Amino acid sequence: MRIKTTREQRILYIKTTIRWILYYFLIFSGFVIMTSGTWYKPILVLPMALAVSMNNNQYASVLTGALCGFLIDISCGKLFGYNAVLLSVFCILTSLLFELYLKHKFLNYMMITAAASYIQCFLDYKFYYEMWGYANVERIFSQITLRVWIYTVISSVFIYLIFSLINHFLMPKTHFTIEEAISTRSQQNN
Repeated sequence: MRIKTTREQRILYIKTTIRWILYYFLIFSGFVIMTSGTWYKPILVLPMALAVSMNNNQYASVLTGALCGFLIDISCGKLFGYNAVLLSVFCILTSLLFELYLKHKFLNYMMITAAASYIQCFLDYKFYYEMWGYANVERIFSQITLRVWIYTVISSVFIYLIFSLINHFLMPKTHFTIEEAISTRSQQNN
């Protein structure tokens, strides 16, 4: 580990800015894909929000989750703010899980994405279809909701690859501050 210099701080700011621009460009591209086509399309912004929150702090995660939730509400014609609250909670939990317990591995990301997308699809089905007692409502769950969930989980593989590539090149490396370097050096000498 090295001490961070002024030039490295400028490079850090530039890389962080480019990384966030790429994140939100991909999120809005996923929103455009979600708003076109038929009912059988993946909810692309959900795994994108989880991929962002996997590598960032809780504040960035909750803002990204709320934005992605609003985009889902707009693209699906749902109650404005319903998915924003839901995705904000998912993103905070994902950020905390990866910060405290989980390693940044593909399998961990896939398990969290599968669970979060299933919960989102299941609650969507419960609140928008089953609650109102439509006829043959279980067909909606088996033919549309589960298919959307499967497509979302499959698409999250490619989303993970894209976001891990962005993070590999643009995520800041850990550096010591001067105080950390001095305390580390004094601890090594003792």
